[in-house]
Amino acid sequence: YFPDPDLPPLVIAPEWIEAVRASLPELPAAMARRFQDVDGLPAYDAALMTQSLPLARFYETARDASRQPKLVANWLMGELSKRLNAEGREIGDAPLAPATLAALIGRVLDGTVSNNAARQVFDALWSGEGDSVDALIEAKGLKQMNDSGALEKIVDEVIAANARSVDEYRAGKDKAFNALVGQVMKASKGKANPAQASALLKARLDAPAGG
Repeated sequence: YFPDPDLPPLVIAPEWIEAVRASLPELPAAMARRFQDVDGLPAYDAALMTQSLPLARFYETARDASRQPKLVANWLMGELSKRLNAEGREIGDAPLAPATLAALIGRVLDGTVSNNAARQVFDALWSGEGDSVDALIEAKGLKQMNDSGALEKIVDEVIAANARSVDEYRAGKDKAFNALVGQVMKASKGKANPAQASALLKARLDAPAGG
């Protein structure tokens, strides 16, 4: 309630305060805000990416390698988080390096593999079958079919073999189109690019008769 005559006043220099402030690590809230402002992550994603410093650093490394912040966050919140939780592991124990995850994301983006095939590659990476994304894709035969000529042949064969579904689609039944896409994927053993197959199939079905 009154100054102690035996204690001198404590004077803290502003320079010391600034030096201490500068030495502090980036706090989770500030880091999450940065991930939102700079990387464009939703608030929910940014909060999850900053649950621990090792997780944040894994995210940043994979993000820098892939330049795909949202996709990296999706994999971390999805497949990787699911595996870590199931096995009681921490992110530092993950048998998958950030650069490897970035490489896998890159192969989805360039059309080399589908999302489903990418999950198979992820499974193999996690189980230790290999550490090269491209080598596993090749070894497992997961490369997506992007040869338009080969895909056109499959589409034509599916149309010829499924006259009923073709008629139903042309009669306005959208489910019939989905069934035809499924047949194309089946005929290609899952290797056709779904978007490319759908576009080509639609073009064939909507073309005027004799065109």
